[in-house]
Amino acid sequence: MWIVVDYDRCDSYGVCADSAPEVFEIRDDDLMYVLAEQPSAEQLPQVETAVRGCPKLALSLRGE
Repeated sequence: MWIVVDYDRCDSYGVCADSAPEVFEIRDDDLMYVLAEQPSAEQLPQVETAVRGCPKLALSLRGE
């Protein structure tokens, strides 16, 4: 699975970083960064929670 971000929609609220801090990060420049574009199987449940919780619907998962 790959993480896809629509950066035009993303407002860096940080819900994703709260749900999956090993995968998403809000840096000092107030922008969201994806630390693992292809999350591991162990990270996938948290990433799915982050995708569902994004208030701007800026995140999605794509199959390989």
